[in-house]
Amino acid sequence: MAAWQRYMAHTPADAVLILGDLFEMWVGDDMRSEPFEAQCTQTLRGAGQRLWLGVMVGNRDFLVGQELLAACQGHALPDPLLLDAFGQRHVLTHGDAWCLGDTDYMAFRQMVRNPTWQQQFLQASLPQRLATARGIRAQSQARKDAPTMETWADVDAGVAAAHLTDAGSLSLIHGHTHKPASEPFGLPGATRHVLSDWDLDEAPARAEVLRLSNQGLVRLSLEQACAPLT
Repeated sequence: MAAWQRYMAHTPADAVLILGDLFEMWVGDDMRSEPFEAQCTQTLRGAGQRLWLGVMVGNRDFLVGQELLAACQGHALPDPLLLDAFGQRHVLTHGDAWCLGDTDYMAFRQMVRNPTWQQQFLQASLPQRLATARGIRAQSQARKDAPTMETWADVDAGVAAAHLTDAGSLSLIHGHTHKPASEPFGLPGATRHVLSDWDLDEAPARAEVLRLSNQGLVRLSLEQACAPLT
């Protein structure tokens, strides 16, 4: 967490947009009372007080709600989001809703994004919700380790093309797949930029930032992202 805290405290950016899965799991905004999550909330609050902080939920933290955002002075981002800045148009999404080939996950997603399911789930005690979430994460990890995952756990190119066309954009930015890259995708002339997950315990360590400015979109290392603008 120290690397992320350093970035949030020292980025020279005017705005930070988080595109989901900031938390490994989030079972309700009362998780702010847990020690680790309390530190994260404090870090977000510090950032929200000095820059514009936007938060899009992901498949692991889709229960992030208004209580957390208010505590952090953050702003909820719709998924997908059309970002029009510096004369450029970018389509932003977490990406999980577009992984149509992962039919098991899509069925699960439809269930847990249902407001009735969420209301019933949030009525359980925090320990009960955490236990349920840990069980779901264990099942998800087992599926992720399956040898066939590479063939279906990716954003559907047709869906991406449709969204890019509707938005009049040739740039897609998403996370979820844990395969950081900038590559042609979806439409002729279009590029998708897949966000890096942050794992500094792996070798090599992974922690990248995409930065948008009037000079375009660039992929930065953690050191570059924390350096003052020149």
